[in-house]
Amino acid sequence: MFGTDPKAARAAWTVFLVALLICTVYVIRGTLVVFAVALFLAYMLSPLVSFVERFTRSRLSRTPALAVVYLVITCLLILVGGTVGSRIASEASSLATRLPGLLNDSAWTTKIPLPAWLQGERENLALWIQQAAGTGGSNLMPYLRAAGAQVFYGAKYVLYVILIPILSFFLLKDGPEMIVSAVASIGDGHRRQVVQEILDDISLMLGQYIRALVLLSVSSFVAYSLFLGITGAPYAVLLAGLAAVGEFIPVIGPAAAAVVVLFVGGFSGYTHLLWFLIFWVLFRLFQDYVVSPLLMGAGVKLNPLLVLLGVLAGEQIAGVAGMFFSVPVIATLRVVVVRLQRAHRRKLGFPHSVE
Repeated sequence: MFGTDPKAARAAWTVFLVALLICTVYVIRGTLVVFAVALFLAYMLSPLVSFVERFTRSRLSRTPALAVVYLVITCLLILVGGTVGSRIASEASSLATRLPGLLNDSAWTTKIPLPAWLQGERENLALWIQQAAGTGGSNLMPYLRAAGAQVFYGAKYVLYVILIPILSFFLLKDGPEMIVSAVASIGDGHRRQVVQEILDDISLMLGQYIRALVLLSVSSFVAYSLFLGITGAPYAVLLAGLAAVGEFIPVIGPAAAAVVVLFVGGFSGYTHLLWFLIFWVLFRLFQDYVVSPLLMGAGVKLNPLLVLLGVLAGEQIAGVAGMFFSVPVIATLRVVVVRLQRAHRRKLGFPHSVE
């Protein structure tokens, strides 16, 4: 009667440990985000480090090669920050100064293209937007004051800016040896092989994903800058920068960037909003169905509905950072499941792997 089934006890203990692990991850999610960003930066810089190592193998070891890469990246950031960054800051400051006046000026209402069935409601729609903007501004003031009271709290993000490159440096320097040591400590040869295959697949997937995001972001910035600049859009570089940042948040990011362009362009007197919509649709088709599949690896190919659910769930868990990390987390879980299925089939004697 008072006996305990060993199997039931082990199952209960396993459930307890899994629940404890999930709770711990949730509690320290902020710290994990910092390490994840450092890991992603390391994957982004890894090809450059390998390139420098390959051409300086006889003269430089890995640590000096890392120093060379960091020096080059720092110089590039200073150069970009002094040109594009200053332009974006200037346009952002100008927009922040002009936006209240633009919201109160009804002249923009005659310049926004609307469908024929909405033409009769143009004035009512403009009045509603102005009232909503005014109410939103007054309701926003308490939050702005609260944010101002937490200025010192924001100092930790400055520390993160310094800490993340340092963590990435050590991940690039000592990460491969740490992985080799960890895998070698696994006694069972079959398990060691499975773990090694999972780690190799995850490393390949993350490397492809991060480098693809950077290239997609650059292509968005160039395309938006050219189109908005040629068509005479105000704040073209600022809006292109927002579009580039939006590429890092799947599905929602590009759509939100388009809404911002339409909103700012409409209030600023941009008269080619319809042409921008056509450009955006064509560019998304090209970016999502031509460029992205060429850059992304097979391990990142996920169902769009699953990606959208992951992004929304990530936002609930960790805000914007959760939205960004949702896709690599889901892709990593997919890699683990696929590799475990392959290992199970191989153990049963099936020659073909499961995709």
